[in-house]
Amino acid sequence: MSSLTINVDILKKALLRGAIAFSALLSIYFLILTLVSGWKFSWEQFSQFWYYIISLALGFGVQFSLYTYLKGIVREQSTGQVLATTGATSTTAMISCCAHYLTNILPILGVTGIITFIGQYQVQFFWIGLFFNLLGIFYIGNKVLKVSQKI
Repeated sequence: MSSLTINVDILKKALLRGAIAFSALLSIYFLILTLVSGWKFSWEQFSQFWYYIISLALGFGVQFSLYTYLKGIVREQSTGQVLATTGATSTTAMISCCAHYLTNILPILGVTGIITFIGQYQVQFFWIGLFFNLLGIFYIGNKVLKVSQKI
């Protein structure tokens, strides 16, 4: 079995970018909910579902860090490998907890049924988001390990 090589400079940059991605996702969550329903409601929802919201944002930050690290290693090795990942599932799950309140401003569009459905199953959407976060972490983590062992 080959040894694992870690590039500390790339790792530092990746961790910083992951922390920024974590913060950005939480900021987007609060911004959207505050614009839709006000700060008090946003804080109440966060207080009620903080463990899901923080977990989703943290998972996104970890995925972003892993992806950034992998991209840095690949760029350094110039192998031309291309990988992509997204935090859309995390963002969707976080925002879905309160999307049913859009019915206050969008009843004319006939989306009431869809928003009610999303609001009714918000905890399930959180779990789906967490599941996809784990899949993304395992997938990218596996790629990082493979590339790091080839160095």
